Amino acid sequence: MITIDKDLFQIGLEQRKATLGAHYVEKNLAAADDFTRPFQEAMTAWCWGFGWGDDVIDAKTRSMMNLSMIGALGKMHEWEIHCRGAINNGVTREEIRGIIHVIGIYCGVPQALECFRTARKVLEES
Repeated sequence: MITIDKDLFQIGLEQRKATLGAHYVEKNLAAADDFTRPFQEAMTAWCWGFGWGDDVIDAKTRSMMNLSMIGALGKMHEWEIHCRGAINNGVTREEIRGIIHVIGIYCGVPQALECFRTARKVLEES
């Protein structure tokens, strides 16, 4: 069995909670079972510890990059989660609109429309 670097996991856990909210993260980790726990731990260490754990790119910019990439992939459930996280990291309504415009240009109008529908839902909840 592969072990996860505890320091990287802790850094990732703190960043993941700061962006997505402690309640959301704790709920996901608590719901993990023997089948999904290794991935949750690895993703927390790798994505959030390694990927988000340095200060080379600030959290707001990373969130904006994430919205662009996840929007391009069309992974709308994840886009919704990261849209909330982007707002937590200081991304404004206008910036979200601008990101969606870029998604529309490079990924197509149908994908931009999906992003607008999801963003509207998230913004109305905020």
